[in-house]
Amino acid sequence: MAVKDDIVWRSGVVYFAVLIVAVAIIASVVFHQYIRRGKWTEMSEKYVFRTAELPANRGDILAYDGRLLASSVPYYTIYMDTRSTGMTNETWAGGISGLSEGLARIIGERSASGWKSVLTDARKRHDRYFLIRKKVDYETLRRLKQLPIFREGQFRGGMVVQVESKRVLPNNELAARTIGYLSLADEGTIVGIEGSLDKELAGRNGIAVQQRLTGGDWITVDDAATIASKDGNDIVTTINIDLQDVATSALRNQLLKHNAHHGCAVVMEVETGDIRAIVNLEQGNDGRYRETYNYAIGESTEPGSTFKLPVLMAALEDGVIDTSDIVDTGTGSVRFYDKIIRDTREEGYGKLSVKQVFEKSSNVGTSKLIYEHYKDNPKAFVNRLYAMRLNKKLDIQIKGEGTPLIRYPGDKLWSGLTLPMMSHGYEVQMTPLQILTFYNAVANNGKMMKPRFVTAIMRNGTVIKHFEPDVIINSIASRSTIRKAQKMMEGVIEHGTATNLKNTSYRIAGKTGTAKIARDKYGYKGEYQASFVGYFPAENPLYSCIVVVNAPSNGVYYGNLVAGSVFREISDKVYATNFFRDFDAGSRDERIASAPEAGNGFRSDINKVLSELDVRYRRTASNEWVATRESGDTIRLVGVNIQKGLVPDVRGMSLRDAIYLLENCGYRVRYDGKGKVLRQSPEHGARYIEGQIVSLEMNR
Repeated sequence: MAVKDDIVWRSGVVYFAVLIVAVAIIASVVFHQYIRRGKWTEMSEKYVFRTAELPANRGDILAYDGRLLASSVPYYTIYMDTRSTGMTNETWAGGISGLSEGLARIIGERSASGWKSVLTDARKRHDRYFLIRKKVDYETLRRLKQLPIFREGQFRGGMVVQVESKRVLPNNELAARTIGYLSLADEGTIVGIEGSLDKELAGRNGIAVQQRLTGGDWITVDDAATIASKDGNDIVTTINIDLQDVATSALRNQLLKHNAHHGCAVVMEVETGDIRAIVNLEQGNDGRYRETYNYAIGESTEPGSTFKLPVLMAALEDGVIDTSDIVDTGTGSVRFYDKIIRDTREEGYGKLSVKQVFEKSSNVGTSKLIYEHYKDNPKAFVNRLYAMRLNKKLDIQIKGEGTPLIRYPGDKLWSGLTLPMMSHGYEVQMTPLQILTFYNAVANNGKMMKPRFVTAIMRNGTVIKHFEPDVIINSIASRSTIRKAQKMMEGVIEHGTATNLKNTSYRIAGKTGTAKIARDKYGYKGEYQASFVGYFPAENPLYSCIVVVNAPSNGVYYGNLVAGSVFREISDKVYATNFFRDFDAGSRDERIASAPEAGNGFRSDINKVLSELDVRYRRTASNEWVATRESGDTIRLVGVNIQKGLVPDVRGMSLRDAIYLLENCGYRVRYDGKGKVLRQSPEHGARYIEGQIVSLEMNR
């Protein structure tokens, strides 16, 4: 009995000991699982797992015709899961040699035997994320996916791809400052579409769960906590890449020629205010010119003689002068208090009409006119300038606009000299874009348009927000004053300070400007700012343009020579591409439409028509879509090149064929008229996003 009791007692002790241990284990599990769960989760995320932002794909910035100005290019980091669940020993053994040879050929870094050795060692270590290469481009990724083992995919081939992106400008520095960029500084981008429309471009970041790898790298893993990112929207700008290239080249050549510090050029569409080109170039320490600051938008300076147009228009509008009135400029100088104002012509111009004062850019004539008529009531003069909105910012779509300065009588710095100095563009400050906007209003018969840089915000090829042309003021002056201003500007080129810009193909209207530059407390020390602003063609203005060159240093600084020549080069190119091309294209299309009636279109249809009409023809391409060309008494069939992402050439096609081809390429079609396609917008070869509209103009 004693033995039995002893056994029971011992069994009871063991039982209770086991029970206590079990309870302690359960209590510990409960304590750590529920009470201290946050701590262990935090440690897990810190040392093994973590959550990180999953960056959204940033939207593209597009030119007016859909070509890329800025885009995020994907780059890839390639890993190999050497112990992928779906990878069999047979797959590994049969493909490792071919994979190693391919990596040696595509990636390099090691020989084929070297790659085979490190991959084999990684498989022995059960390495789930062996790094192959970082920053691989898409073409390299495509080639890697075709290699043995990798071609089996992630599950059976162990290829793990992590995506990252890099912002690139396909056109290098063209309009780079206006396109902008995102800096890492707290204040971010001050000037540029990238910064001003960042919320639209950025999209919404997601959340990714990442696991720490051996060596400290992190890899994204599939997890229920992962939240997909939302890609950013695309921005459609008003920039014309071809015109931007012309303006950049013309300005850079002139800056180099005159060794200038910096310069800018802006081309605006008269009717809409659309900015078709905007160039800002500054000389670096190495002598090269780069886009470093948006001078056209941000630099407020004394404009000089380009300000004479609003000055004389104010007096014309008030009825105190007329263009035929005579003013005696004498021998080229006039004194106001202790200040002598001089004309560039040393002997002076003598007696001039008001129109001639503007054409010759007489400082003496302008200052005498304004001082005589407004010295007793300067508020009337300044109020007229204010009524023309010259003292207000333009409130443009991108940040960084400079503030205009036009003092008011009674201001602290107003003096007896202010009126005559203002009359020829001193003691006032304006940016080049603000000056251009005023001249554009004159070209637009008085209607002042707000400069437009962005026309639409798009998502997945669909416009979600459109920005219409915006009118600042319906008329800056009466129709009579506007007509007189236009005639004065035409006279500057016909027999004024810019006769060097005259040509026989089309007429220009504009104004030269040459201003001394004030350097803070040092005053005017012999540096100049040369400018020219105007529009073309004078009789039916389509584009206005301003060119400003700051601190030319090779002895030539007059606006007509330094800035005017850039204007002329830009206007010549625009005129040639927008007028002559259209006229030529029209005649070519008419010849195509009348020579064979078959026109352009589907090759089998064209063949059938030509055969039935007994027209001799020769095939020079095997494309499904062809264009017809005359060659003596024989018609040549030339292939229409169709590339994904590029608008095909549908000119000369029937509406049915054009719609069929364009819609099959992913575009929507809008047309006007009947017959065959005469013109298309955007032009063929333009990079365009699927879902966007291609407009067709028919020949009837």
